[in-house]
Amino acid sequence: MTSNPLIMTKFEATSTAEDVVAGLDLSDVRAIVTGASSGIGLETARALASAGAEVTLAVRNPDAGAKAAEDIAKSTRNERVRVAALDLANHASVATFVQNWNGPLHLLINNAGTIPRTLSRTAEGWELQFATNYLGHFALSLGLHSALAVGASERGEARIVMVSSTAHMRSPVVFDDIHFEQREYDPQAAYAQSKTADSLFAVEATRRWAADGIVANTVNPGGVATGLQRDFTQKQKDYLAEAEASGVFVYKTVEQGAATTLVAAVAPEFAHTGGHYLTDGQEAHTVPNDADLFENSDGVKQWAIDPDTAQKLWTVSLDFIGF
Repeated sequence: MTSNPLIMTKFEATSTAEDVVAGLDLSDVRAIVTGASSGIGLETARALASAGAEVTLAVRNPDAGAKAAEDIAKSTRNERVRVAALDLANHASVATFVQNWNGPLHLLINNAGTIPRTLSRTAEGWELQFATNYLGHFALSLGLHSALAVGASERGEARIVMVSSTAHMRSPVVFDDIHFEQREYDPQAAYAQSKTADSLFAVEATRRWAADGIVANTVNPGGVATGLQRDFTQKQKDYLAEAEASGVFVYKTVEQGAATTLVAAVAPEFAHTGGHYLTDGQEAHTVPNDADLFENSDGVKQWAIDPDTAQKLWTVSLDFIGF
């Protein structure tokens, strides 16, 4: 994967979601976007709808989802915008969403995320960020595999997009203590671990499902101010300020932040290849695990795309969810 030439596109850091879908007809596409009631998810869903896709907003708060759907339908003149309840931290909610899905699926965008400032756990005792940002999406993707396979047979391709972050550089998946049962809880480390896990999912999902016409890729949206930061500790806010001051990133608009997601979702360069990590509309270069984040923010650490680690995480994840 990393020895081949990097996949480049015509898009870059200042491209917007609208730029990526310009001129496309996605009227034959059925898409799901998790966490689509605000932020990057909302703009991702809007861009897909603007190109004619049928879009389901999978959201924890259906009332907020309904307002978002109304806004999207009004701005795009596309009435094929649905809302469905989905709490990724609740295994039963994920199972119900999957059970209620009917027909083919062509595009699954696993965008939702959370960053609580204190240690929180699900009913199973799972650390909330790992459970929401990764395990919930893992279970959702597995449950929708058949629908994606049907979609791929219909359209010639089906894609999964995992929304990760530069934060993945701060931590690998710590298999000895994934749920912070022994180590001191650090919300930044927990978030980083979950985002590394998202990237590893794309690697292993592609290995397992490419024969079904399904590929998965990971994206780094860049620095975007969204509701995700509302529960940040002062330490996290200071860290972002330091990163911005050092030039690690320049804050993007939400529309720019959604662009790389759309590249992975609809650009022809990624139609039949997966396991890649994209940033600023391009496949990112791989950097060593000990690389400095501030000096390598446009890269991806080896621990986030390592195939052996991806297989191990898949096995561990199956044990967690009892699939």
